[in-house]
Amino acid sequence: MRLELGKIHINDVQFGEVTKVENGVLYVNSEEIKRIVLEDDMIKSVKVELARPGESIRIAPVKDVIEPRVKVSGKGAIFPGMINKVKTVGSGRTHALVGSTVITCGKIVGFQEGIIDMSGPVAQYTPFSKTNNVCVVLEPREGLETHEYEGAARMAGLRVATYIGEAGRNVEPDELVVYETKPYLEQVKQYPDLPKVGYIHMLQSQGLLHDTYYYGVDAKQIVPTLMCPTEIMDGAITSGNCVAPCDKVTTFHHLNNPVIEDLYKRHGKDVNFIGVILTNENVFLADKERCSDMVGNLVEFLGLDGVLITEEGYGNPDTDLMMNCKKATLAGAKVVLITDEFPGRDGKSQSLADATSEADALVSCGQGNIIINFPPMDRVIGTLDFVETMIGGYEGSLKEDGSIEAELQIVIAATIANGYNKLAARTY
Repeated sequence: MRLELGKIHINDVQFGEVTKVENGVLYVNSEEIKRIVLEDDMIKSVKVELARPGESIRIAPVKDVIEPRVKVSGKGAIFPGMINKVKTVGSGRTHALVGSTVITCGKIVGFQEGIIDMSGPVAQYTPFSKTNNVCVVLEPREGLETHEYEGAARMAGLRVATYIGEAGRNVEPDELVVYETKPYLEQVKQYPDLPKVGYIHMLQSQGLLHDTYYYGVDAKQIVPTLMCPTEIMDGAITSGNCVAPCDKVTTFHHLNNPVIEDLYKRHGKDVNFIGVILTNENVFLADKERCSDMVGNLVEFLGLDGVLITEEGYGNPDTDLMMNCKKATLAGAKVVLITDEFPGRDGKSQSLADATSEADALVSCGQGNIIINFPPMDRVIGTLDFVETMIGGYEGSLKEDGSIEAELQIVIAATIANGYNKLAARTY
């Protein structure tokens, strides 16, 4: 597949009578956004607020973050199986409003939702302090069950991002990047002297608000499969989970997967990037064995010389990570793991819940248990009512002046386990 990604750089966001992009400014019609969200009768009310880099704003509890995109040409449309009909995407041309996002927030769905600070010392830990954010603050209908609220919030974010993405359809991009993955045999022949490298992409799929969607299908219903990396850039994978905020892979991070980006940059230079092996994270041992066996078989079938593996979440998924590592290694590939760590506040506990001797190369994205202090902000988008019950928070976390003391894992994407962050760890 060959995808042209047109990047339209957004330097500011403002309210306007018409949703459009003009001279690097994204203008949004708040009334139109409200109308779109309130088409779902599970949402009682909605507010639309803007958050720009450097402003004294705290956003919480954050559910998902989405970059607005639109398919300009090629098969299918953005977010297939969710917003649009199921059609294979990943080819043609897509425009992205880079530097802008849609953030869903409001009354908490599950305790594993997080915080974004737009300025101050904590802002450095999240990439969304540097983006121009359209915040959709949701108030659910009374009596709504948790999973129904999560679904309504998820779809509201995708609908709003799709609406805003349309503003970039006829805009000339500031940058045009071409990504291409050829059919397997052609891909191998193109660079026969380079190592064949693949990416094992583990999706959160443990259920109970820990779900990810592949072409609209709950990932716990799939078995490991191959996919073209460019499909992911068109929204073939969307987030629907409340995993720990620091390593939650938002829909934004699926659209902008740094492992895929970096492998494409190295493609044809020192690696031959073959594609993505998609798998899930299971709860039961039999399912972990089954899926990791299939991952190993795919690695062997493709004749991969090396693979990178990322996970989402920690604890139980660490076992899936280690099983995939072991079986990919036994299939003949050199394996590098990318993950974050949770060694406790004193740093003395085991960083991962499982281990295997084959896991001898690991890139750390930092540790989420360290205590940090959040200064008060002038404005809160959403509410701080749930801080002490959010993961990373605890009794006494929220102070009377609006400041917070909590573990780093309460910050969205602070240690995200695919490398879209600034933290790392080294051994000496």
